[in-house]
Amino acid sequence: MKQFVIAERVCLTGHILAKAFGLAGILLVIPHAEKILNLGEVGQTAMQVSMANGGVVDIVLGTIAVSIYAFRTLGWQTWLSFMLPAVLISVSSELLGTGTGFPFGDYHYLNGLGYKIAGLVPFTIPLSWFYVGLSAYLITRTGLGVAKNPSILRQVGAVAVGAVLFTSWDFALEPAMSQTSLPFWFWDKAGAFFGTPYQNYAGWFGTSALFMTVAALLWRNNPVKLEPKQLNVPMIVYLSNFAFASGLSLGAGFVVPVSLGLITGVIPAVLLWWKAVAQDTIQTTNEVTKVVPVEAGAK
Repeated sequence: MKQFVIAERVCLTGHILAKAFGLAGILLVIPHAEKILNLGEVGQTAMQVSMANGGVVDIVLGTIAVSIYAFRTLGWQTWLSFMLPAVLISVSSELLGTGTGFPFGDYHYLNGLGYKIAGLVPFTIPLSWFYVGLSAYLITRTGLGVAKNPSILRQVGAVAVGAVLFTSWDFALEPAMSQTSLPFWFWDKAGAFFGTPYQNYAGWFGTSALFMTVAALLWRNNPVKLEPKQLNVPMIVYLSNFAFASGLSLGAGFVVPVSLGLITGVIPAVLLWWKAVAQDTIQTTNEVTKVVPVEAGAK
């Protein structure tokens, strides 16, 4: 198991570094491409490294890290019972969206995110739905205490709030990824929310809520209980992906989408994590106080 932990940490670190490098490339290297290319071979190498499948490496490393984490903490059946519905449902929605405009709006993917399934959707897209989606859902489930009280209300609440956290990531991600100096997708008809159609966010919420619901049904006989310290990986993944999206959007001048994402995504995620920690502390304290001290025996 130690080898899995090491591999997980290496991939998670690589995921974060790839994001940081990609952010620097988009914000600093590409806008000053001529100056950098004038540096000669060093400049050309920097351009090639910053643009050559950086997004693919980033997403693949994130997928591997979260998969190892889920395998270790949840078990292989629980991991796959989230991953498979998330990938299959999200790629179906993306193929439907790029082909018909439903449920996200009229858009198409450009280059930079790897091989396109059916020539339409990069294979990395459903992978990102999986690992950020699982992170958001686990934070929500644990914060709401679903494992301790798996009532219908809490189950529905976990799906709804988890989908909101996931969609909030897209508030910061969407404007930048479609309008920066190196866009990854293009809206055929610009929307009202900083170039993005409102329909897109409804599509994100509906798609993520659907695969989270499927997971909740498959997990109904499994409490999926996580200790607060086991939420570290989901929190790091969620916050680092939001930070990357925010950096791109703020660099392009999109302050409002980032602020909205912070209010509806980052702050609730941190509060849910804090609640999980507080609940665990209270439970531990109660268990300690129930221990009856043993009196020393008589002489």
